[in-house]
Parts: sequence; structure tokens; C-alpha cells
Amino acid sequence: MRRSLKWLAVATTIAMIFILIGGALVTKTGSGMGCGRSWPLCNGRFVPTEITPDLIIELAHRLVSGAGGIMVLVLSVWSWKAIGHIRETKFLSLISFIFLLLQGLIGAAAVLWGQSGFILALHFGISLISFASVFLLTLLIFEVDKKFDADKLYIDKRMGFHIVGVSIYSYLVIYTGALVRHMKASLVCLDWPFCSNDKISLPSDIFQWVQMGHRTAAGLIFIWIAYIFYLSARYYRHEKVIYRGWMIAFILVTLQVIAGAFIIFSLLNLYIALLHAFFITCLFGVLSYFLLLYSRSRKKHH
Repeated sequence: MRRSLKWLAVATTIAMIFILIGGALVTKTGSGMGCGRSWPLCNGRFVPTEITPDLIIELAHRLVSGAGGIMVLVLSVWSWKAIGHIRETKFLSLISFIFLLLQGLIGAAAVLWGQSGFILALHFGISLISFASVFLLTLLIFEVDKKFDADKLYIDKRMGFHIVGVSIYSYLVIYTGALVRHMKASLVCLDWPFCSNDKISLPSDIFQWVQMGHRTAAGLIFIWIAYIFYLSARYYRHEKVIYRGWMIAFILVTLQVIAGAFIIFSLLNLYIALLHAFFITCLFGVLSYFLLLYSRSRKKHH
């Protein structure tokens, strides 16, 4: 029974990553209207007649999202029954399904009625919350906490402040990154790190503001995570989960920044752009786990 649940949890986590990357692929290739203003059917048909690359990408994303939704629902109900005694299980089960459903509804609304870039940018962030919930459920199912005696882990208020702060702030960075994609502002600044390295000045239009706003936000989260990694190395080296966790977070945020720069250098290479989305997905998963550990530490030591 537990072994089957573990298999389902891993498969659902992978499916959620495919949903997130698939959504980024739809946006980056401009395939959102691949099935026309028709949902859930494609151009009003079960089996479309005119096959185009945009249609294949959009339809594949819908099918993966639909299958992922069923997997998340099954995982939520099964986890509730199997490990419902663990404090976070029921909350995570509800959040994972509700946010995936919300993500699907926003996607459907965008197809049927169209949405502004500011609304569409929420799509990726909402999917990320669902992914993080599934990821945390998977860690609970695999009893990862027991491998390092999480019950005895103490996280002080300073580290707790950074965990909560950088997790909330990461959501702002993710939103601004999604906004860059949805407003088609990826290549409005062809230099890096400044919009124009020859003449450093304030952005001249909304698109440059969005692009440079995201770069600034990404630069700040890089510095913040680097500082937290330093704190973990200095004060938490004996707590392997904290020290190694922040080391992984620092590696991921570094890869994220490098991928962001190479998106510009490669003039929006699709594979680099998808890697960019993948790294932030993994980083958000790590930050979510730190939030879970901190919430447990607070409950245990209050």
C-alpha cells in the first residue's frame, strides 16, 4: 500500500514539473491560441483536423494538465487516508488540488476570453504553489523528516525571518519573471546586466521597466540567498538539512541568474528559457520545505 503511494507521489511530482514547464513552453512559443478560442475541446473538436505546431504544444499541455489534475486528486485523497495523522497532510492535500484547479480555470479563461499580461503572469505562480504542495506531500510520504530527526531541529527567529521573507519575496521574483514573458518583454534590453551597458539610464517604457524590474528583483534574491547560505554555514553547519538545503538553494539561484543572462545572450533560446523555469521551480520547492521545517520548529519550541 505505502509503496504504491510512494510511486504515485513521485509520478505526480514529475507530472507537476511537466505542467509547469509545459505552461512556460506554451507562453514562450506563443502557442496559447493553438486550439483557437475553444476549451476544453481544440477548435471545437475532439480530434482536430488541421494539425499545427502551436496546436500540438497547446493540446499536449492541456492533456498533461488534465492527467496531472487527476493524479493530484488521487494523491490528495490517498494521502489524507494513509498519512492524515501527520499535521500538514490535510492542508497540503487541499492546497495542491485547489491551486491546480485554479490554475486550470485561469488557463481556460485566457483561452475563452483573453486576459491581460498582469493576470496571465499569476498562472505560473499558482501552479508553483500546487507543485510545492505535491512535493511536500511526497517528502512526508517518504518520511524524509525521520532520516535527520526533524523533531529535534531548532530554527531560531533570525533564520526563521529569512526563511519566511525570502520565500514570500521569491514569489514576487517569479511573478515579475512571468510578467516579462507574458508582456513579450524578454528582449527589450539586449545587454546584461544593464539594459544598455554603454549608457546606463532609467528604463524608457513599460516593457523596459518590467524587464529591468525583474532583473533587479532577481539580483536581490541572489544576494539574499547567498547571505542566508553564509549564515547557515556559520551557525548551522551541524544541522545538515539546513546547511545542505541552503547550499542547494544557492546553487539553484546561481543557475537561475546564469540562465536569465543566457536568455539575453542567446536571443531567447527556447531550451535555456525552459531551464530558467525549471530552476525556479526547484528553488521554490526547497524554500517551501524550509517553511514546513520552520513551522514545525516553532510549534515544537513554543
